[in-house]
Amino acid sequence: MRHFVSAAFGLCLAAAAPVAAEQVVVVELYTSQGCSSCPPADEFVAMLASDPRILPLALHVDYWDYIGWADKFAHPKFTDRQRAYAKAVGSRTIYTPQLIIGGQDRIEGFAPDKTAERLRAHLKATTPVRLSVTREGERIVIRAEADPPLKEPVRVQLVRYKPQETVTIERGENAGRTMTYHNIVTSWEAVADWAGQEPLELVAPYGGDEPGAVILQTAGPAAILAAARVD
Repeated sequence: MRHFVSAAFGLCLAAAAPVAAEQVVVVELYTSQGCSSCPPADEFVAMLASDPRILPLALHVDYWDYIGWADKFAHPKFTDRQRAYAKAVGSRTIYTPQLIIGGQDRIEGFAPDKTAERLRAHLKATTPVRLSVTREGERIVIRAEADPPLKEPVRVQLVRYKPQETVTIERGENAGRTMTYHNIVTSWEAVADWAGQEPLELVAPYGGDEPGAVILQTAGPAAILAAARVD
């Protein structure tokens, strides 16, 4: 089943137009080790991560912990971010698994065909923002410009994540399963706000070995206008 989905998904994306090498489409997965519906979506992240045009980020939420297994990757901030997405579209309900593509498209449950369809659209889309990130030792330099200038400001965000970790789940709905998780978000912090009128250049601290990404996103949270990896 996984092989079939992977092959079909690869064929769906093969025809998509290329994007600039340094910029990527962000896919946020809201998941939990305590959710029995999440493992297929968790495995899906590994497949998405193999495409350099796509940056999947797994944000583990904490509202399943009460069932009996505390997700070691969960953080209340990630639950708050998912709730903010729901509030932005007038919804009072949040789900796991849930994918949010480019800050705009929300997909509840494991739906690879629908995900491929929306990813094709995002990969073909253009953006007025050019973003680049350069690492210089223990810091990064973020540069961006918008043509035409933006009509509303964007938030500059820095994300850090673990590429991979394997966990044996001992209790809860997934008791007895051993899962390998990918692109596990460890922090998601705002760095600055940018009006998008004049070119942006700013420096942010960046220590340690964890990879990351810089994401420029409109308020809501809403559309992600640009994102670039930090390796």
